[in-house]
Amino acid sequence: MADYQAPLRDMRFVLNEVFDAPALWASLPKVAENVDPETADAILEEAGKIAGGVLAPLNREADEQGSKWNDGEVTAPEGFKEAYQTIVEGGWNGLGGNPEFGGMGMPKTLVAQFEEMIQGANMAFGLAPMLTAGACLAINAHASQELKEKYLPNMYSGVWSGAMDLTEPHAGTDLGIIRTKAEPNDDGSFNVTGTKIFITWGEHDMAENIIHLVLAKLPDAPKGPKGISLFLVPKFLVNDDGSLGERNSFSCGSIEKKMGIKGSATCVMNFDGAKGWLVGEENKGLAAMFTMMNYERLGVGIQGIGAAEASLQSAREYALERIQSRAPTGAQEPEKAADPIIVHPDVRRMLMTMKSYVEGGRAFSTYVAQWLDISKYAEDEERRKHAEGMVALLTPVAKAFLTDRGLDACVIGQQVFGGHGFIREWGQEQLVRDCRITQIYEGANGIQALDLMGRKVVASKGKLYELFAQDVANFLEENSGNEQLRPYLEQLAAAVERLDDVTEHVLKASAENPNEIGAASVDYTDMFGLTALAYMWAKIVKAASAKAEGDTSGFYTGKLKTARFYFDRLLPKTVSLAEGIRSGSDSMMAPTADEI
Repeated sequence: MADYQAPLRDMRFVLNEVFDAPALWASLPKVAENVDPETADAILEEAGKIAGGVLAPLNREADEQGSKWNDGEVTAPEGFKEAYQTIVEGGWNGLGGNPEFGGMGMPKTLVAQFEEMIQGANMAFGLAPMLTAGACLAINAHASQELKEKYLPNMYSGVWSGAMDLTEPHAGTDLGIIRTKAEPNDDGSFNVTGTKIFITWGEHDMAENIIHLVLAKLPDAPKGPKGISLFLVPKFLVNDDGSLGERNSFSCGSIEKKMGIKGSATCVMNFDGAKGWLVGEENKGLAAMFTMMNYERLGVGIQGIGAAEASLQSAREYALERIQSRAPTGAQEPEKAADPIIVHPDVRRMLMTMKSYVEGGRAFSTYVAQWLDISKYAEDEERRKHAEGMVALLTPVAKAFLTDRGLDACVIGQQVFGGHGFIREWGQEQLVRDCRITQIYEGANGIQALDLMGRKVVASKGKLYELFAQDVANFLEENSGNEQLRPYLEQLAAAVERLDDVTEHVLKASAENPNEIGAASVDYTDMFGLTALAYMWAKIVKAASAKAEGDTSGFYTGKLKTARFYFDRLLPKTVSLAEGIRSGSDSMMAPTADEI
């Protein structure tokens, strides 16, 4: 299996040439204070070294060992504690954090590249800094000044880590039925009691303290999601001077035996009157949690890209080295017993499909991160509101579409290896197992599709969708005179028109039959994602075509050829998806439960 190498060249291309991120950062004063092109490049370079040199070598052994549970204590796999210290020493946990409390204040467009490297190198490990960053986002946005000052500096430094406690044995998607309770104390704290499951890195030995953000219900809280509050519950209580006090009243009851990401601890957490503090307003816990959800769900989409990139690197190397049969057009390497399998059209199909999704997906994740930066940092309210709308619309697409295609790419990479892909030592089967969870956690992909179709498109009567459609329309108009882009623009315009028509169809059909939303949602998300990636590839063509002439490296010419493959072989899938959506919900809902 190829050693993972951070795709720095492509990341720089996406940031600097496709999106001109430095110009975006310069337009956002609070971002411009903290980053410039030289700083960003240094961060990418160092992150690449950590990903390839520190984390990737631990990935397979961590999968073999797994985290270990013993009487409530969890030990991370060998090397994880030392790797975590490397992250701590570099301040990487606080890369996107608030500088007021010790964070580095880097924009999401840059942080997204760091996240991809870490997740592509070692997803099980990468979940630890990812969950800490998510907890910090919620605390920074909603906690009191006192809680921020007390907890954020040590969380940004990585001395303390974070965990998010949402799911319960009976309550996953429907958090409104959680049973965890929070009883108020006279000193302003609360006693939290209940059981949470699937808590990633809820217990471990890598950090001095673990700060849990726990969803719970106050006495006499309204029923359903409107009665949920959010509480900060530390593993060790923190004294007024910042030192650690006694152990809080909760523990890890067990860790799960899982299909993948075995190096990470997925914990059952039992809270027994644990002391916690309210984050945000009473009964507004879901709103506080969703502050970080847009970032975390994009982060999970990025996990899909990272795993797919690792799979592509190995599959490409294997296809260059493995010799089997002769090329259809005749021997390419007659001095050998056979040709490398990369000469065969079907192997090319697989590798080009992977490359199309990985590189287009990387551009799309950066595109979404760009809107997150504008929504957070723009000083102009109209610009900020517009970005917030784009984030709301695009987040479920980023999470669901990128992880679906990420798993597709990992399975395809495994297929390139043939029988060897099924064998442990080559690493491809681990990537398939690890990537599979990305479609499930942080909101299963079917739920993401319902969110896109129901809450974002139908509930807004198409207004949120129009933000994206207009952005593409602006690009088409601005580049209408670009002859090199013309073939791509024509196909992109046709794809957007199909998406427009299908959107209008579902808006009308769902007004008569609410089943139409759920029936269309997954196909609609795929269709939206394929169209969005066509938009990204058009942007890539625009950037690459300017430098393709005389390109001896093959980098820019390779972009143009991959774009052509995407538009010829993958974008046409939107046609069949549109037909399926238009068929409606009748055939789906007609069978009785006994007939399924």
